Amino acid sequence: MAELLRSAPAQAQIIHAGQACVVKEDNISERVYTIREGDTLVLQCLVTGHPRPQVRWTKTAGSASDKFQETSVLNETLRIEKIQRLQGGRYYCKAENGVGVPAIKSIRVDVQYLDEPVLTVHQTISDVRGSFYQEKTVFLRCTVNSNPPARFIWKRGAETLSHSQDNGVDIYEPLYTQMLTSLNASSQAVRQHEVMMGHGNGQPNGNIQGDEERGESCRFFKFRKMILTAVDEELCLELFSDAFRLWACNDELWKNLRPQDYASYTCQVSVRNVCSIPDKSITFQLTNTTAPPALKLSVNETLVVNPGDNITMQCSLTGGDPQPEVVWSHSPGPMPPNSLVQGGNLTIWRIRVEDSGYYNCTAINNVGNPAKKTVNLLVRSMKNATFQITPDVIKESETIQLGQDLKLSCHVDAVPQEKVVYSWYKNGKPARFSDRLLITRNDPELPPVTCSLEIIDLRFSDYGTYLCVATFQGAPIPDLSVEVNISSETVPPTISVPKGQSTITVREGSRAELQCEVRGKPKPPIIWSRVDKESPMPSGTMTMETYDGKLRLESVSREMSGTYKCQTARYNGFNIRPREALVQLNVQFPPVVEPAFQDVRQGVGRGVTLRCTMLKGSPMKVATSVWRFNGTLLAQPLAEQQDYSELKVDSVSRETSGSYECSISNDVGVSTCLFQVSAKAYSPEFYYDTPNPTLSQKQSKNYSYVLQWTQKEPDAVDPILKYRLEVRQLAQRNTIQTFIPVQKMEKGLLLEHILPNLKVPQSYEVRLTPITSFGAGDMAARIIQYMEPINYPNPTDNTCRFEDEKICGFVQDKLDNFDWTRQNALTQNPKRTVNTGPPTDISGTPEGYYMFIEASRPRVTGDKARLISPLYNITAKYYCVSFYYHMYGKHIGSLNLLVRVRNKRAIDTQVWSLSGNRGNMWQQAHVPINPPGPFQIIFEGVRGTSYEGDIAIDDVTLKKGDCPRKPIGPNKAVALPGGGVPALHSPCLCGPLTFFLYMLLR
Repeated sequence: MAELLRSAPAQAQIIHAGQACVVKEDNISERVYTIREGDTLVLQCLVTGHPRPQVRWTKTAGSASDKFQETSVLNETLRIEKIQRLQGGRYYCKAENGVGVPAIKSIRVDVQYLDEPVLTVHQTISDVRGSFYQEKTVFLRCTVNSNPPARFIWKRGAETLSHSQDNGVDIYEPLYTQMLTSLNASSQAVRQHEVMMGHGNGQPNGNIQGDEERGESCRFFKFRKMILTAVDEELCLELFSDAFRLWACNDELWKNLRPQDYASYTCQVSVRNVCSIPDKSITFQLTNTTAPPALKLSVNETLVVNPGDNITMQCSLTGGDPQPEVVWSHSPGPMPPNSLVQGGNLTIWRIRVEDSGYYNCTAINNVGNPAKKTVNLLVRSMKNATFQITPDVIKESETIQLGQDLKLSCHVDAVPQEKVVYSWYKNGKPARFSDRLLITRNDPELPPVTCSLEIIDLRFSDYGTYLCVATFQGAPIPDLSVEVNISSETVPPTISVPKGQSTITVREGSRAELQCEVRGKPKPPIIWSRVDKESPMPSGTMTMETYDGKLRLESVSREMSGTYKCQTARYNGFNIRPREALVQLNVQFPPVVEPAFQDVRQGVGRGVTLRCTMLKGSPMKVATSVWRFNGTLLAQPLAEQQDYSELKVDSVSRETSGSYECSISNDVGVSTCLFQVSAKAYSPEFYYDTPNPTLSQKQSKNYSYVLQWTQKEPDAVDPILKYRLEVRQLAQRNTIQTFIPVQKMEKGLLLEHILPNLKVPQSYEVRLTPITSFGAGDMAARIIQYMEPINYPNPTDNTCRFEDEKICGFVQDKLDNFDWTRQNALTQNPKRTVNTGPPTDISGTPEGYYMFIEASRPRVTGDKARLISPLYNITAKYYCVSFYYHMYGKHIGSLNLLVRVRNKRAIDTQVWSLSGNRGNMWQQAHVPINPPGPFQIIFEGVRGTSYEGDIAIDDVTLKKGDCPRKPIGPNKAVALPGGGVPALHSPCLCGPLTFFLYMLLR
């Protein structure tokens, strides 16, 4: 009742549920799931493999990126309620069980939607033929955001406009752009007259630019334009004086468009009821007063105000029909909370500095471009008064010396910057300017709008206290001032780290203070930054400024360890090369250990060694280690200068089984490793891929279920003696318990037990527990459900010629790379690759169908397509599979025949294989098989090295008994027109299910 079952790698298949509109295969054999925006997406990943694979869903991030999103769903079912368009894309199901490579399948989700259309009107006036007359053009543009691309219908009133319906209406539909053009009959006559007189080609002057497709791959924007054209009356009369009486022109006709052109226009958009999405429409009333919006402002484009003022900006409409909508906006950021918009008026009360910015007034009526006026609102302010002392630059001096030049600079951050007025004072009196005392502004080596006082040939009498005052004249803004003392004691700064402070060591979470001492007069601010890491300071900026030389860090973390640089600022002091010093910060933190938890299994009487290793920590050494067993302290010597601690359990028994805890300290903190030591057996692993596990019991309403499993790591502990089986019907409490004896056990051994007398159609919970001499092991549970048993068909001698769309019950394998295609000479692609593939089926008639694989893009070398037959019940010892194949092309890969036997599990065995170019002909193969149980046959096409590698099959027959006695090569060759003389080749017969030497069996 047991067989050896090796671990099987994971395989996966995606199926859909939920509210899909359609699921189809597109031109490159990619599965596409179409769903309407707002509906519920449900995808299921069906997996096989042993042990049972774990499933993870991921998604690529749309058209611009092929990287997986960080979020994922660990479940076999992916469900998204009210799906949005941005959630469309390619979804991946990844199944893995630790055996081989993970199985990955994908499906593209196409979210369908149709937004409300937008209709805009654009008007232009252009000169035609050197300003002899003017042409007025009106565009009606309809745009919509949709997937799939929308179809557009234009209506004038209740009348649908179409090609050639009106001689003044034409419809243009360039790529991604659709236009509707209505040309006034008078304009057409003018152009015809212009051509007859030899003045032109009848084409309108000016360019109409097309619109490009917008959005991502799943968004489509379609545009339609309507052009209405008329000609001025005076020029009409001049150009057409001979025809004036015939046309009976009047003022209304020539000064405006045709009367019928002034009407209600509707743009109707449709996605042809895809996913039951209804059509949508928008209507515009075109009149002889239709005009784009126009605006004027009551204030200048740049407005400077004082803090606390109340201001009102009026944005007035000067044109526009229909009535435009006026909207105010602010950038950067939203409108201030102390503002109010009423119609076109914007009022801001008690204005603040942070209310500065650009205020935009926009008028929109969907005619022409929106009208926009912008006000740059500046709120007066001054802050951050600084000074700089610059010694003689020419002599590259860094100190103040008599007889050399000296520059004192003053700067404030102000709005508006250019309106600041600077005044200089010496020892409390206004400075007297002379040839030796100069005032300069806008020094290119200093910040913009900086005022400098230059002293030429410094003398002792120039020593003193200089005061710089910054003022906004006529504005209620307080003055700012900064004072500079120049004397023999004014010296450049030096910087150093106090003794014993070059390395600071603190514990994680505590407070740290880094210090640099600055000497000099005046003392400049200190700028702190990180040296060894390109990361910001704790404030979030790359630098921090302190005035006392101390950098205070609160609640430090291990990431803040490293080298910090302190340097003097070049403002509020000497404008010279900064002085620098370094401080090292060491942040101590508790150890990080592994394993955090480990399940240790061992047989009774055998020993184990437990090790707890410190991976990280500061300091990086074990100071103390403490071991406990079930909470009781164990004697353990101190482990010094080591990054781990070990404990040896000499003999595992009931008394020594339990929880072992190792606490490692590095004098900063403690971390713990936890070990669970036991002689208990691991849990069994249920086999979920049992074919047809449900067995019906005739003349009763009961059924039996074939339960199969393997044992996880059976050699890790003592031999398993038996299993405890507990069965409980769902929704009931009563449990039936039985014991299943075990004769032998090894890894991969597939065990089986039949559960009898289960009630149709009830489901049951099954619990299975291994038992050793130590006692009960880990339990595994699963739910079993009733499934209708499969009645296998018997093989027949009928030949499958693939003439019916059901293709004789063959199905495409969902776990391969691409699919076989059914076609004939009438349905094959006329642009298909030449020099490969059959022109017709084996019958030679254009109506005959066959199955083939297409080797062109996107296929790559080694891609496989598998076609699987129905499941046949075994009624004979020997069978013969006969079929025709066509393998023509210089890049032919391989054609394989496999037999899948369904017993306790599915086993695929290759029984026939053929590779390479076999000529432009159909050839027949006979393959003997002797399956031991219910079976299927599988045709596997493998793509070769390039695109000239199409493979086809036809006329598949499965017969009981032996194959023909004297096969000729592949038994039969049918030359096709132009194929030359048939070449006979011997295919490879391989696999344990074949007759290795057919004649020997005879």
